[in-house]
Amino acid sequence: MKYKASQKIEYETALLVRLITSLGPRFRNLEWSEYLLLNELQGKDPLSINELSYNLRLTISTTSRQVSMLETKELVQRFPYPKNGKISLITTTPKGKALLQEVQTARKEAYADILYEWSKEELKVLAKQLTRLNDDLRNCKKE
Repeated sequence: MKYKASQKIEYETALLVRLITSLGPRFRNLEWSEYLLLNELQGKDPLSINELSYNLRLTISTTSRQVSMLETKELVQRFPYPKNGKISLITTTPKGKALLQEVQTARKEAYADILYEWSKEELKVLAKQLTRLNDDLRNCKKE
């Protein structure tokens, strides 16, 4: 029975990712990876590439490429860590903060529209279960 539930959860989460991705145009043309990186920096910046990589469970090279793309768009900037010039710190620019705020607002509005008929209790349960799933995924060891 547990295997059947796991199979259903696996499919539904894969479908969820696909369906959310399809809403991209409603989210002001900020790529999924860019959104997550800017979100990770929000209220925590500056962070190093290593910290971003660890927090987002990405390789350092992937994180570095994503940061470079955000730098090109002037959404983040790098500067040397004062205690060790070999380490770069990443911070969100005012333009990046404004765009992130705009996208977060658009995403909240989209979810409010989609979940309009859900009760407050259903929304609380969903939020709690999604948080728990993400926490467990975050703590899952890679093979």
